[in-house]
Amino acid sequence: MKFIIDNLALIAIAVVSGGMLLWSSFSRGGGAGGVTTAEAVRLMNREKGVMIDVCETTEHAAGHCVGARNIPLGELENRAAELPKNKQTPVLLMCQSGARATRAANTLRKLGYERAVAVQGGLRAWREAGLPVEKG
Repeated sequence: MKFIIDNLALIAIAVVSGGMLLWSSFSRGGGAGGVTTAEAVRLMNREKGVMIDVCETTEHAAGHCVGARNIPLGELENRAAELPKNKQTPVLLMCQSGARATRAANTLRKLGYERAVAVQGGLRAWREAGLPVEKG
């Protein structure tokens, strides 16, 4: 008990830092929270992954990952015919920040696309990583 009283500040710091680590893990959504931009590039290059931009058409025209197909989130289920026929193909989903892409990944997993994942940080992270972006 004396140890706890003497080191209360250190114990509090340890508890707070542990809580922050747990919070950051859970806020990403665990394993289904997405992939980094580097992992997305690897999946596209080595496993023929398909990049789907779930932004609205105007956002997509303003800038998107090179080669990304545009299927807005609200139209995703109606335009499933435009997705890969092989449901084992990695489907990478991107939006501006990653929030809509995470919802889209959940939707596609319900449709049987087990390897549907969001790109963490979205187009913002893609640009920060210095990866190519095109307009139009």
